[in-house]
Amino acid sequence: MSDTLDVASARALIDTDPDTLLLDVRTPAEYESAHIAESVNLPLGLVQRHLERVTANAGGRLVLVCQSGARAERCRTVLAKAGLTDTAVLNGGMSAWAASGAPVVRGRERWALERQVRLVAGSIVLTSVIAGLWWSPAVWVAAFIGAGLTFAAVSNTCAMGTLLTKLPYNQPRDAVDVEASLARIGRAGGRATGTA
Repeated sequence: MSDTLDVASARALIDTDPDTLLLDVRTPAEYESAHIAESVNLPLGLVQRHLERVTANAGGRLVLVCQSGARAERCRTVLAKAGLTDTAVLNGGMSAWAASGAPVVRGRERWALERQVRLVAGSIVLTSVIAGLWWSPAVWVAAFIGAGLTFAAVSNTCAMGTLLTKLPYNQPRDAVDVEASLARIGRAGGRATGTA
């Protein structure tokens, strides 16, 4: 299987291979807002925490999904290093899936994590630059945020995003049932019997 799949290829794979499972590595709140039917939600941090069980029990091909593809790619890299190679990333993530007109299960609407990071980072930079007009050391806050965003891009990680996932706004009504998600990952042909 290729390292990435466009939406049409992913849909064809799902339709023709019953052992294919969609693993959504976004936050529970993002998943609750909109997800692909029959996908399993296990956020990236939980995949890493339960890596041994995920790799030992994977019962079929995994197509990794996030909002844009970045977190799914990080997950694919982690799984590959642990020996699980029958994985692919949905190119463009949920954004591409929804834009293509593919079916989406919708719930309570929330902003995607990437959008929240842009809002918070942009607001801090703008506020620091404006405050810098009266108190020049304030521009160092903007420089710090800029350095953090640069590091986030180079390392493909995001400390601000990780912090934002802890906010009550980003918590779902129901927490992720890790055991159920891990069981679905371990069940070949899991899409036919799982929960959305």
